[in-house]
Amino acid sequence: MKTLLPKSFALGFTALLAVACGGEDMQDSLQTQPLVGDAFADRIESFSPGTGAGFGQSQLPGIVLGAPQGAGAGSGSLDVVSLGFNGVIVLEFTDIAVTDGPGVDLLVFENAFIKPSGKPFAETGVVAVSDDGVTWHEFPCASSDVTNNFPGCAGVTPVYSSSASGISPTDPAVAGGDGFDLADVGLTRARFVRIRDSGANGYAGTSGGFDLDAVAVVNGVQLP
Repeated sequence: MKTLLPKSFALGFTALLAVACGGEDMQDSLQTQPLVGDAFADRIESFSPGTGAGFGQSQLPGIVLGAPQGAGAGSGSLDVVSLGFNGVIVLEFTDIAVTDGPGVDLLVFENAFIKPSGKPFAETGVVAVSDDGVTWHEFPCASSDVTNNFPGCAGVTPVYSSSASGISPTDPAVAGGDGFDLADVGLTRARFVRIRDSGANGYAGTSGGFDLDAVAVVNGVQLP
């Protein structure tokens, strides 16, 4: 499945600007400049739903492209697609790529929330990044570590950013979602993001597994 149509949301944001060519090192001197385009995935490269998927598929591709539509701490957003058991989706950035900068470089938004009891409800996903769509670098995800709130996984933190809230979707301090640093997997630039349902979630009905809302670049580089 291939498309270039994003959600109807564009964001001019200031991020890390660097020159990166295949096989060459990033520039030593990095400048902060405004980037042209938006900070969100532009295209679905592939989608392989697993058992229990179905929710949101009729609204693809727009439902996972563009900005997140979080519902805050107490409620899971319905602006998502369910991956199902071990389902996998690959998204591509076509105008701005993720680059390794200070702290979090990429945010992944699901629809985790906090139950009335105060306990978190999470559906975990395993995130991997690639610059060419062939060689992948996967972040370790402790999908069975409930005690420590599933370190390294996506689908853990509620999403606060939405078109209604006005909260920036590229500021890790306020946006919600789960942050990933390219340095943790030894990568300097990524144009593709792969999210795989961890296989450790619930899979009843058609809304099983990891529910993807959006992905956003925090530190970015302009693509040619």
